[in-house]
Parts: sequence; C-alpha cells; structure tokens
Amino acid sequence: MSNERQILELKDRQEQAKLGGGIKSIEKQHAKGKLTARERILILLDEKSFEEIDQFRLSPNSAKKLYGDGVVTGYGTIHGRLIFVFSYDFTVMGGSLSKTVAEKIVKVQEMAAKVGAPIIGINDSGGARVQEGVDSLVGYTSIFLRNVLNSGVVPQISAIVGPAAGGAVYSPALTDFIFMVRNTAFMFLTGPKIVKSVNHEDVTANELGGADVHATKSGVTHFTYDDEHNLFAGIRELVKYLPQNNTEEPAIEQNDDPADRVEESLNYIIPDNPNQPYDMHDIIKTVFDNGVFMEVQEHFAKSIIIGYARLNGRAVGIVANQPKVMAGVLDSDSAVKTARFIRTCDCFNIPIITLEDVPGFMPGTVQEYQGVIRHGAKMLYAYAEATVPRISIITRKAYGGAFCVMNPKALRGDIVYAWPTAEIAVMGPKGAAELIHGKEIAKADDPAAALEEKVAEYRAEHANPYVAAAKGHIDEVIEPKITRYKLIKALEMLQNKRDVNPPKKHGNIPL
Repeated sequence: MSNERQILELKDRQEQAKLGGGIKSIEKQHAKGKLTARERILILLDEKSFEEIDQFRLSPNSAKKLYGDGVVTGYGTIHGRLIFVFSYDFTVMGGSLSKTVAEKIVKVQEMAAKVGAPIIGINDSGGARVQEGVDSLVGYTSIFLRNVLNSGVVPQISAIVGPAAGGAVYSPALTDFIFMVRNTAFMFLTGPKIVKSVNHEDVTANELGGADVHATKSGVTHFTYDDEHNLFAGIRELVKYLPQNNTEEPAIEQNDDPADRVEESLNYIIPDNPNQPYDMHDIIKTVFDNGVFMEVQEHFAKSIIIGYARLNGRAVGIVANQPKVMAGVLDSDSAVKTARFIRTCDCFNIPIITLEDVPGFMPGTVQEYQGVIRHGAKMLYAYAEATVPRISIITRKAYGGAFCVMNPKALRGDIVYAWPTAEIAVMGPKGAAELIHGKEIAKADDPAAALEEKVAEYRAEHANPYVAAAKGHIDEVIEPKITRYKLIKALEMLQNKRDVNPPKKHGNIPL
C-alpha cells in the first residue's frame, strides 16, 4: 500500500508540474493567442518522443514553489533524430530567468554538445528575474558562454514566440537561426517605455522589435511566420537540411527527380538586353530537386538570395544574386547576410552552390559611410575560409571586385561553370569603353556609333566566358539546359573533398 501512495504522490506532483503557473495563468496565455511551453514542445517534436529533465526543480528564491520554475527542458526527436529543447514558461513569473532556470538550460546545452545533437530554444520570457539580482545576470552569462562554445559544434535554433528583452536577446542572437512569429514575438534591448523616457521616441513594441522589423530592417531574424504552428513546422523543415553535429553530414533524402533532367527553358531565361532583369528564383526552382527551396532571410537584403535545397537528394546551400532587385548588386547588408550563411554551411558540412549575376558593389557615400569595404570583406573572408565543396555558375554579369568575392577559382572555388551569356570583366562593357576610349569617342563624327563599336569590341575581347575559360579561370562553358546534371556530377566528384586551413587559434574576420 505504501508503494501505491508513493506512486500516487509522484503522479500528483507530475500533474502539478504540467500546470506550470496554474490553470488561470494558462488561460491568460491562451487568451493572448499564445501556446504554453509544453504545448509548443509537443508540436515541435515527434509525437510521444519528449523526455523531460528537471521537472521537479524549484527556485529557492520564489515565494510560490512551482515545479520546473520558468522553463521546461528535455529531449526528444524530430524526424526520428535526437533533439534537445528548452521552452520558457510564461505562466511562471512571466518566464523570467532565475538561477534555477539558467541551470536547467545550461544542463541541456551541455548534454546536447556532449552527445552531438541540435538544440532548440523556445523564447517567451519577460527577461531577468529582478528579485534575484545578480544571480539572474550570471545565469544569462552562463547560457551565452555555452552558446559560444557550442557554436559550430551542434546546430542551435531559436524560436521567438513571445517577448525577448534586454539580456534575453543575446542567446538567440548567438544561435545559428532565429524564427519569429508575428504579433506576439518581440526582440529589443530596451522596451518602448525606456526608449520614450531616454530618446523621447513614441514607438510600439511591434514597431521597435516585432517580427517584420527584424525580418526586413535589422536582419536579426531568419524566418518569419504568422502563427506558432507554422513556425514549428518551419523548424522541423529546416532540421532536414542540417546534420546532427559538425562531425556528420546532412542526411541524403530519397529523390525521384532525375539527375539528368534537361530544362530547355534555361536556354532562354537570360534576356537579350544585358540590363534587363529576370528572377533568379526561376533558375533555382528549375535546377534543384522538385523545385523545393527553403529561403533564409527572404525579406532582408533582397538583392541576394540564400537558402537550402537539394541536388539528387543531397542538401546544399545556395547563394545567388537577384537581378530583379537593384540588378543583383552587393551592398553592406547583402554581404553580411551572405557571409553568415556561408560560415553556417561550412560549420555543418553543407556544400555551397553559387549562382552569379552581379554588376558590382553599390557605389556612393551611403554605402561607403556604412562600411561596405568592411562588410564586403566579411563575405570575401567567409568564402576564402570555407572548406566544403563549392561550385559556381556565372549566368550573366561578373564584374570587378564582385567577381572576386563570388567564389572564383582563385578563392579556392572548386568548380566554376559559365553559361554562354556570361560577361566576366573588370567592369561593364559600356563603362570600360568610355574609360579606355573616351577621348577617341568624343572626337568621332558620330560619338554614339563610336561608343557602340567600342562596346562591341570590348565585349568580344573581354566580356565573355571564353577569355576566362582560355586562361583556366572557368572550368567549363555549359549549355544552360544541362545545369542540373552538371551540378550533380560535380557535387558527386567533390563528396570526398579535403581542404585545410593553416593551423591557428582562429582567424581575425573583419567584424
């Protein structure tokens, strides 16, 4: 009988723990259109796979002795793969971070690194628990340290589904990917009240740090969704492209898209007018497996496209200029966006495919004052440092310093293909003709005709793929319609690639 009482007591305590801050607090959470910490975990992970850790931890400084304190932690599976998770519980003191909460999170961070599995943090927290003073600040710092130590070791993903303010923003900022939901999620260092008192700015939480602000203006977030269910579905989709850790490669998925599929439309996708835009998404969706592409930071720095797709079942990262937006020009934001993505792919053994149509870097005082030199150097550094298989296709323009940045052979690019429409030169034919032959053109009887003649001459002598191919800077000029087949064959050839960097503590990327 005593055993029965003990088992009943265990079950009673388990039920108490599952209620978090209590039924009324759960009802308030639902009234805001938000899920509870446990509901989120159950949607994210495979059915019946969640195993909880530290369910009965208590905060010694809390007047209310609530099991688990302000976070639910444990592990489970996504698509059958081991995943660690922690989910802030807003029903317990607003999900504020106490010493106990921090210790619970650090425990699963360390376990994830020890066994080599991704970790996902679900953020819905009012910030540091003020009542605990410096203990809560030390707790945050302990989490940040593990974020840094685990960086590039196991994938770290953050879901922002409620507030993340003050110090709470830095753990997500240190992770590989941030997902945000509209209307209920916010990230900011200082809230609207402090902003108003210090800067006299009237701003709402949404205007200051809502999902769309961070998706379009700051570039802080990588994926944005209208509701939590779709957000967690998005995380489950992303996990498919990632390995368990830095010693493994992403899983190869079964694929029914023929490797030798020919796409005649690609032969005609580049406009006759070199200044006319086209949508690089059309090439991506035509070339990669079944037209499936998971775009990263879709709404930020839109002159470049980054994201994940597959080639014959193998996960690849894509970097592609977007001629449809500012002619595909590189600027400070697009360079930083790309540099981080390249380094993420390189951390986790994901090959990088570069689709190039770039007229150069954005000129002007705005960009120079923003530090486009420094930011462009980050992208250059990231490509040069990457040791994963790297394949490029130049579809049209590859001009000047932008050519140097976009994974050329001289930057250890493994295979560089060009379409017949490629123009590879120091600058565009018109600008080059004016620079080289300006005086001659000005003195001509018909300057316009003379300029046209010199443009054609420069294009024939320099701005075509065959000059670069003759010098070995292009491995092959290919017919666009067989691009898919060529990429797959090159990727297969490179699957055992070994490249090493000089031994050093770490490089000094121009931050």
